Amino acid sequence: MRTHGDPELLLNSVRREIWAVDRGVALTLTGSLTGYLQQFSYAGPRFFLVLLGVFASVGLVLVATGVYSVIAYTVSRQTHEIGLRMALGAPRGSVLQMVALMGLKLVAIGAAIGVILSVASSKLIANQLWNVSPLDPLTLVSVVGLMTLVGMAACYFPARRAMRLDPMVALRGD
Repeated sequence: MRTHGDPELLLNSVRREIWAVDRGVALTLTGSLTGYLQQFSYAGPRFFLVLLGVFASVGLVLVATGVYSVIAYTVSRQTHEIGLRMALGAPRGSVLQMVALMGLKLVAIGAAIGVILSVASSKLIANQLWNVSPLDPLTLVSVVGLMTLVGMAACYFPARRAMRLDPMVALRGD
């Protein structure tokens, strides 16, 4: 039935009219066309969107955890070197810069590999996209930018620990 207003509001009136003619008619699967489309046609793409969103979130957490752990381990292995640099007069900002560059190098390598794999596998997800190219430059740049921000945020805590390092304690440790 086509209406100018909300068809759900007319459902009870239509039921009464049909039952006035024949009480034995059962009305099932009543709803609007938009509701049917959302329930059946859009269910597959919505599922894949949620699934990809979950995988993307897990990937983002893995990026942050991986960069943090590698940088924290590297800083802990270079405690003596960092202490020596600071004892010789290196400012704390240069220590921060050194640790941030280590992390940025890891993130850049990961981003380059990720973009190459994304371009190579773009045909696999092309049928899941509507009105967006699988090689959309804005999306690729946004994802690389987000990964860079997450990677640099993961470098912050090891860099802060390295900046607070007491040179005398670091040199005595070995």
